Amino acid sequence: MDRKKLLKNIVFLMFLMFLANSVILKFHWYYSIWWIDMVMHFFGGAWVGLFFFYVFYTRKWFSNKILIIILSVLLIGISYEVFEFFLGTISREPFDILDTLSDLFFDLLGGGAAILYFAKRIMITEKNTV
Repeated sequence: MDRKKLLKNIVFLMFLMFLANSVILKFHWYYSIWWIDMVMHFFGGAWVGLFFFYVFYTRKWFSNKILIIILSVLLIGISYEVFEFFLGTISREPFDILDTLSDLFFDLLGGGAAILYFAKRIMITEKNTV
């Protein structure tokens, strides 16, 4: 595994998400573009997946690292949805279960994309010498 390349990708994705979120908040696109939330959850799930690959992949703690990555993405997604629920309770916004399930779906889809990206681009494979 090329940890340096993975770290560069994680930092790049983090800054890209920060920049995108800043622009989205400045122009109020979360309210005017209905699907922009889905894109941000997808990239958030991908970022979390790559981050946990960086943290857990070289550790010998777990035998099934893919399952750990998926569960980690799900745990972070659920934690964020609980945070949104409490913010909505404070601001008296109604709870929307479909939005929550959609957010978790796109978090997991982003985590799956991170797994595929990691398998294709980051893993160092041996060259076929036959």
